[in-house]
This record gives sequence, structure tokens and C-alpha cells, in this order.
Amino acid sequence: MPFAGTISLMQKSRRSITDLILHIHPPTVPAETLRFTLSWGLGGMAVMLVALLFLTGLLLLLVYQPSTTDAYSSILILTREVPFGLWVRNIHHWSANLLVVIAVLHLLRVVLTGAFGPGRRLNWVIGFVLLFLLLSSNFTGYLLTWDQLAYWAVTICTSMLGYIPLLGPWLLELFRGGAEVGPATLANFFVLHVALIPGTLFILLLWHFWLVRRAGGLVQVGPKSAQTDRVPTVPNLVMREAAVGLVLVAFVLMLSIIYNAPLLEQANPGMSPNPAKAPWYFLGFQELLIHLHPVFAIFVWPLIGVVVLICVPFWRESSLPPGIWFGSERGRKLALWTVVAGGVATLAVILLDNVLLHAETATIVDTMMTRGLMPTILVAVLLTGLYVLLVRKLEYTRAETVMAGLLLLLVALTVCTVIGVWFRGAEMHLVWPWAQTGISG
Repeated sequence: MPFAGTISLMQKSRRSITDLILHIHPPTVPAETLRFTLSWGLGGMAVMLVALLFLTGLLLLLVYQPSTTDAYSSILILTREVPFGLWVRNIHHWSANLLVVIAVLHLLRVVLTGAFGPGRRLNWVIGFVLLFLLLSSNFTGYLLTWDQLAYWAVTICTSMLGYIPLLGPWLLELFRGGAEVGPATLANFFVLHVALIPGTLFILLLWHFWLVRRAGGLVQVGPKSAQTDRVPTVPNLVMREAAVGLVLVAFVLMLSIIYNAPLLEQANPGMSPNPAKAPWYFLGFQELLIHLHPVFAIFVWPLIGVVVLICVPFWRESSLPPGIWFGSERGRKLALWTVVAGGVATLAVILLDNVLLHAETATIVDTMMTRGLMPTILVAVLLTGLYVLLVRKLEYTRAETVMAGLLLLLVALTVCTVIGVWFRGAEMHLVWPWAQTGISG
């Protein structure tokens, strides 16, 4: 009977899908982890955005030509002549940018819910590698349009590599494929963007999922032995993940209808825009270049930040109580004050330095000592003093203090990024957003 055969085929398909899901998730999960506020679905959102990027990227490859003579014209053909081509490009663009935001928020959630403690430390490191790959994927894809915005943004960013001691000039020529951004650069970025980075990202994502499952899924309150209330993964967890994914897809589709991905005139190496800005996710570092010696802004401070962030989970008693946002009500208040104080302090330092840089009587010399070593030592002393104050005097736990320090770092970088995106105009001077006439990355 054809009808019975159809039913049997549907049942087999359903079982196959269920088996696939259970390779990613355990058969049952603690009921507590189904709370949306525990994770906000950020991990699932990231996976959905990766899937959107993969699908739209394949469609874009059907039209795109990876050469400096044809890249820009192929984008014009895609957006003007190919049915739904503009929409597909918009989806790819906004998914890529949104993925960076979601990934950062996901890592922040891990910190604030104590999810990088014992048994999850390796996954924290892998998470940082994944974030680096996402940024690299965005950056390499940025150049492929070969318009003025992309060309000069990549020129600015790759120039930063030259400030890295010893290896800088070699890295600069390696990524560019020569002394300047040109055909070799586009070829290098194309291979990285469509092959090497996605392949590495896929492998690490599988490893990341496996480590999450081995650790028992989402972090929960209390020991595993006390968690007796469990529910089937299918349909309880799967339906919630599907709902979050569909809402996110709807948001990206709507955003792609309203706002087009930027595309300026074709790249012109002889005509630099003013200001020439890096992509928005690197503008925080470009902002540091204004205030610090290039070696410290591009190499020393980022290196210190990365080392600290990777090593934090391995520091004894650095993780908050698992499954509890901010660790406690006291930790929540500390986090709030850290965000406010960090934002105000960072903004004040930027404004003060701006006054000093442009004062006619200023005698500050841009040397490695005055704009590199001395600010670094000062920041180190202030952070050490803050740690002693919180732990020794105010009796906060080490984990709460670590949380405050990481939030302070994130807030400072966020303020620098916001300033770089909306408040830097011609010659990178501070201006109101409505007074800007240049282009932004």
C-alpha cells in the first residue's frame, strides 16, 4: 500500500533525525537547563548563523569572480541582475556581523554563569580560537567586494601587522602577498575565506559540541548527583532550540530587507578616504593606536589581554558558582558598578588624552616610554590596587573580582569601538556622528 509505505518512510526519517540530534545532545537533559534565561540560546544562535553563512556563501560563489579585475563587477551583477542576489548578499553580510556579536555575548555568558570551571577549561580555550576564526573569516571576506570601503579597511588592518616586533614585516608581506594590497592579497583572502577558515571552524565546532556534551551540557546549579529532574531531549530541548533559531532567521531576513550591505565605488589605491577606518570589530584597536605607541597598541596590550583571558580558568577559584548569574546578588551589584565605572573611566581617559594631544602647549613626545611603557605600568598598578581593594578590603571572592576584571576589559574595548565607529571623523578627530562625512568600516 503506497500510503503505508509513505508512513513507514516518514517514521524512518524521523528516527534518523532523532538519532542525529542525540549524537549532539544526550537523550535526557536536566529540566533546569531548559530555562531560556540560563543561556539565552546564544550557542544555538551562533550555530544557526554559521549555517546561514555557509548556505548563502555557496550561493554567492556561483557568481563571484576572485580577481581584482572582475570581483567588483561580479558583485554588481549579483546585486543588480541575479534574482534575489542582493537579498542573499545582505543575509550573508548581516549574519557575519551578527555572529561576531553573538559569539562575544556567548563567551561573556560563560564567564557570568561560572561555565569555565573544572571540566570546561579546554572548551573555554577552544571558544577563543573559534572567536579568532570568526573574526578572521569576517576580515578575509571583507576584501572580496574590492570596493573602496573594503580596500582601505584591509589596508589599515594589515598595516597594523607591521608594528609587531620582529615578525611584523614578514607577516605583513605574507598576508598581502607583497608590499601592497593587490591581486595576491585578494587571492590569499579568498582561499582563507572559502576553504581554510571554514574547514578549521567546522572541525573545532564539532570538538566544541562534544566537549559540551561530555561536560553534561549547559552548566547547572549544584552537583550533578543532585540533579534528578530530567526530561527527554526530544522534543523539550529541540523545540526550544528550533524556536530560537526561527526567530533569529526571521530577524536576519527582515534586517536584510531593510538595510543593504555596504558597497561603495570600485577600489582605487590612489584615492584614500578620510577617515580610513578598519572594520568595526577592529576599530577598538585602531582607537588604541591614537592613544598608545603602535607597538603597545597592536602587540603588547592585545597579547597581555589574550594571555590573561585564556589563563583565567586555570587560576584557582577564578570561576563563579556554576549556573548562577554573577554568582550572587552581591556579584550582580559589583558587575553593575564595574560596567558603569569602566565606561565612565574609559571615556574620561579618551577625552583627556584628546585634549593633551591637541593642546598647543603639549610637550608629550610619542615615544615607547611616554605612550607605551608608562601607561602600561600605570594601568597595571591601578588594576593591582583594584584587586587588593576588592579582595582584601571589601572581601569579595576571587571569582567575583575576576568577573569584574573581565567586564572592565570588555567595557573598555566596547567604548573604544563605539568611539571609533561613530565619533571619529576626518583625520580621526573626535566629532559628533552627524558631522561625519567620511566612510566607516
